Amino acid sequence: MRGLRELRLPSRLRAPTRGPVLQAVKTSVAAVAAWFVAVLVLPTELPVFAAIAAIIVVQPSVNQSFGKAIERSIGVIAGVVIASLIGLVFSNQTWVILLTVVVAVFVAWAFQLTPAAANQVPISAMLVLVLGATTPGYALDRIIETLIGAALGIIVNLLIVPPVMLAPAERDVSLLATEIAASLDRLAAALTSRQSRQQLDGLMIEVRLLRPMKDAADASVRQGEESLTLNPRQSAHRTRLTETSDLLKRLSPIVTRAIGMTRALHDRYDDSLHVEPSIQSIAVELKRAAHDLRLLARRTGAEAADEPHRTEEIPVLTAPLTIVTPHPEHWLLIGSLMEDLRRIHDEIVGD
Repeated sequence: MRGLRELRLPSRLRAPTRGPVLQAVKTSVAAVAAWFVAVLVLPTELPVFAAIAAIIVVQPSVNQSFGKAIERSIGVIAGVVIASLIGLVFSNQTWVILLTVVVAVFVAWAFQLTPAAANQVPISAMLVLVLGATTPGYALDRIIETLIGAALGIIVNLLIVPPVMLAPAERDVSLLATEIAASLDRLAAALTSRQSRQQLDGLMIEVRLLRPMKDAADASVRQGEESLTLNPRQSAHRTRLTETSDLLKRLSPIVTRAIGMTRALHDRYDDSLHVEPSIQSIAVELKRAAHDLRLLARRTGAEAADEPHRTEEIPVLTAPLTIVTPHPEHWLLIGSLMEDLRRIHDEIVGD
């Protein structure tokens, strides 16, 4: 009983978030439309292939729908052709169906089809032999059905509010910019106060989190780009995506700089560092860079044009630094920090 109580479904069976209800509506509309259109064109059979194709083809983006339509169509056509050829040679027996499945699997493998198309080839071949072996023209009708369902899936996705997935990209890029700024602020604070080894290790752990955040932002921007491909609404949203993508390109090298600066401090820290005169100036510059990164993040996105810019929210950028000859044990660290600061400044201003 205890084992039954502790039994849980694998997490991969459930999505982390529920999809939009509009997607479910579009899928339902596409399946119903495909069914009735196929009945008008091919009135002798239940149009199961058309409905299945429509359900599969309705995807979160128009571009993905187009890709799924091609995969489904190629898979069905290949499977139907293989089943028809084998059916002409051999009689309708159980071992023939198994042979067809094996042949279809290896044909898909030989042509390096995508997983979706490769799975469709043996499934279609098996269904044709099992359901339509004695029906003349069954194989051709199934191909026509599939093409009808795939076409209607694309049409429905085009006509009913084609999805535009820019909000996740803007959110993830903004979060990345904010976290980079926080990392620079933490680094500035560490430069101006005595640090323990545990505190320095904590800095490294926190700054390394920038890499998975950058990867997440990259994925979101790619998803946004895909959602605009073949989308009739793309002209109204292309500028937003371009701004978000450009900001991410500027942030990506800053991630590397922030991690490198923190690593330099971690490896070359000593207790006298915070009294070095130049270190105080570098800390101020880090805070300035953090301020400007947050400002960049706020000025990018759907609401940027409507947000009133207060007079104090202006770039502070960098100020001229006078570097006093540092202690011999500190000059390498200071030089490294200065060079990374220069490059961060260049990315912020877009040079």
